[in-house]
Amino acid sequence: MTHLAEAAANSTISRYQDSLYHDLNTPEETLAIRQEVRRFADEHVAPVAYAIGHTEESVAAFPWDLFSKMAKAGLFRIPFAAEVGGRGLKYPAAATAVMIEELAYHSNSVAAIVDVHCILAGNALKHGSDSIKQRYLMPLLNGDKIGSFATTEPDASTDLSIEAMRTFATRTETGYSVTGRKRFISNAPVANFVVLLCVDGERMTELVIDLNCPGVRVGDPDKKMGNHGQLTSDIYFDNVQVPLENVVGQAGQGLKIALQTLTYGRVGIAASGTGMAQALFDHSAERLKTRRAFGKAIAQFQHWQFKLAERATEIENARNLYLKAALRMDQGHAFPEPEAAMAKWYATNLAGEFARDAVQIFGGYGFMRELAADGSHYRVEEIYRDCKIAEIYEGTNEIQKLVIARGIFGKEITG
Repeated sequence: MTHLAEAAANSTISRYQDSLYHDLNTPEETLAIRQEVRRFADEHVAPVAYAIGHTEESVAAFPWDLFSKMAKAGLFRIPFAAEVGGRGLKYPAAATAVMIEELAYHSNSVAAIVDVHCILAGNALKHGSDSIKQRYLMPLLNGDKIGSFATTEPDASTDLSIEAMRTFATRTETGYSVTGRKRFISNAPVANFVVLLCVDGERMTELVIDLNCPGVRVGDPDKKMGNHGQLTSDIYFDNVQVPLENVVGQAGQGLKIALQTLTYGRVGIAASGTGMAQALFDHSAERLKTRRAFGKAIAQFQHWQFKLAERATEIENARNLYLKAALRMDQGHAFPEPEAAMAKWYATNLAGEFARDAVQIFGGYGFMRELAADGSHYRVEEIYRDCKIAEIYEGTNEIQKLVIARGIFGKEITG
């Protein structure tokens, strides 16, 4: 089966979400965004998803054409207020989350690109001055500039303390001189700028830095297990001169901005985990109905009936959790806990466990990237590789459990 034939076959997979999940508490505005993004994803993401997920990382392999189509369709405007060129929605976080889910249904790489571009880089820029919004945020919404967001370093990721971080911003007469190194920075190989968390004396500050500035070097794209379309790399800073007007928010408030942004990101990653889980469910249910063993459909074996019943219930819970966290953000809660932590842990853990089941359902076919005999391939293999990173980035799932535990016992006990 050719790749185009496989894409056509995938388009006939039944979507169980519409029959099993009922959006009784979701605003009509959000439901409309879900349908809009679903139509876009079915038309534009599905046909190129296999190539995106199976091509080795390189700048040339970045889905430039799809990125442009998403910009023209106004997807990057969904999270933002009208005054900066956004849609001006009443529930922007909920709309953004369902957008991420619908994109992840076909390609977690694409969902991750948009998550970093809009939720991380774009959301951080909302804290910036009018000048920053004019020079960086509005071009981001247009798709004229690609954004990246950097906190992680070779020896600092979960621990973002001043003691652990080694990217320093030293005050000068006109701004800052930045020296250091960031690691695993999504979109960096193709980005125009980075929103950077750095040590500023005894505090932390967020800066916007153009990646073509003297002293900036972006490394080659990392070669990863999954999410091949989501390019990551190191960024090196060697005495980079940054004007004072490129401070995001107030100097010394960088960690607060970064943590608020990462919390929003966790809601997005929860949505992507839910999208992957829903794709696994739909493809698995179809396989169980059509694949036969011992004279009957595999779906007739009670083991798999019960397993899919469990997964359907878990997807229901995952979607409710991330939507509740997003709606709390739309109510003005910058840190919607415990829902954000619960959603991120639960949905990504579900995707990981379900991916293992789905490969088992497909048997040897699920283990193939592509079958040499006829060129056929199945989505479950790609999701099996893609879903693992969702349990790690935007705060590991262990950290999410710690956040939840702190809500139970208090920081004085949990530390």
